[in-house]
Amino acid sequence: MRSSLAPGIWLLRAFSRDSWYRGLILLLTFLIYTCYHLSRKPISVVKSQLHRNCTGLENPNNNSNSTTWCSWAPFDQENYKELLGGVDDAFLIAYAVGMFISGIFGERLSIRYYLFAGMLLSGIFTALFGLGYYWNIHQLWYYVLVQLFNGLAQTTGWPSVVTCVGNWFGKGKRGFIMGIWNSHTSVGNILGSLIAGIWVDSAWGLSFIVPGIIIAVTGVISFFFLVENPEDVDCTPPQHHNVPVEDLATNVDTHCAERDCGTEGAGYSKESNEKPGAISFLGALRIPGVVEFSLCLLFAKLVSYTFLFWLPLYIVNVAHFGPKEAGDLSTLFDVGGIIGGILAGIISDYTNGRATTCCVMLIVAAPMLFLYNSVGQSGIGSSVVMLIICGALVNGPYALITTAVSADLGTHKSLRGNAKALSTVAAIIDGTGSVGAALGPLLAGLISPTGWNNVFYMLISADILACLFLSRLVFKEIQAWRGYENRNRGSCLALTHPR
Repeated sequence: MRSSLAPGIWLLRAFSRDSWYRGLILLLTFLIYTCYHLSRKPISVVKSQLHRNCTGLENPNNNSNSTTWCSWAPFDQENYKELLGGVDDAFLIAYAVGMFISGIFGERLSIRYYLFAGMLLSGIFTALFGLGYYWNIHQLWYYVLVQLFNGLAQTTGWPSVVTCVGNWFGKGKRGFIMGIWNSHTSVGNILGSLIAGIWVDSAWGLSFIVPGIIIAVTGVISFFFLVENPEDVDCTPPQHHNVPVEDLATNVDTHCAERDCGTEGAGYSKESNEKPGAISFLGALRIPGVVEFSLCLLFAKLVSYTFLFWLPLYIVNVAHFGPKEAGDLSTLFDVGGIIGGILAGIISDYTNGRATTCCVMLIVAAPMLFLYNSVGQSGIGSSVVMLIICGALVNGPYALITTAVSADLGTHKSLRGNAKALSTVAAIIDGTGSVGAALGPLLAGLISPTGWNNVFYMLISADILACLFLSRLVFKEIQAWRGYENRNRGSCLALTHPR
């Protein structure tokens, strides 16, 4: 009598070879971009340590009457917020400019080599910022220069991982899959905050050195295990059955009939068996929806990155927590981001309305930001709840646009199956968003000396502008839903009342 199959082996056999590879790619790209964000977060936690109120602390230099003697020069000046904002913007401006170029390189170079080089350089520059503590460096230009080069190095990440995931996963439940996958952003922010918080009070240099080592080591792992395309390991490529919202009302039944869906999934054009070349920058801009979503992301990312770089300092100044406690509490904003990203993906998959989902979440986010600033710091309970809600509403649209929307547009029907366009489209959308990411912390640094209320008014205004840029696409989605319902109603009437 044959023995029954072991439960573990039965589980292994339940998944196909393709499924195991897809799971590996999803996990590996998740870890890769988690490390990118993990290495960006320490600066927001360490800010409150670079400029401290030293009143009540024991001063080894008894002849000094300064209340900031324990701060780290050059951030011990009264204009420290502007200086810290300048350090942020060195990173963010370089990231924004480099992102537009990075997508072009991402299409033409091996993703595996490109990620390895980028993660290694990111690790080096992140660690160099922390080494300024041990080398006793107090020149502003050093920290600005390190952040500038780090911003350029970090542009290698996003176009590469989005392209890799797009190569392995088809349209299907892309919003749901990428909503879960995109939680790497928030997971990286949370881990970065927690790791930086361990040493922020004792030796803040390690708050940068340790994340630098982690991203460099992960880069080595990706070099040995990342597979760029399913064809490279004889796996079946996905089929990109992408139905644009403007086609729903007029082309629901004939969409796949008019397109060679089978060959398009493999990245080939309908007329030719040759693989298409890389798309031009202007060609990517002409894809319907790229401009609108890019401008929306500019303002959505402005809000998100202002929280990323300034939330711990805001909590220290307003709620009067210590640097470590403020860093830990700020992670709740990213916990909300995980929830919001998944919900946005599920809702947009179910409704087939990416723009409407983003718009509704941004509209609700505006009053929630006002409430958080007004009553969110009145107690630990209200602060926890409001941070999670605001994180979900702010980061949900940001997550949806940078993942599922970018992948949708990168496989738009006008590209005739050109999968190479995905890197350029992702870079354009995220690059435009990164302009907002640079503006947000800069404006926060300039406005915060006039009061934190004004910073939140700026964030609420940015949310409203993000909604306005999606208004045309939202209108089209609503029209498409109505047209689809009318077609279904007409079909039902034809069946019940045949001529």
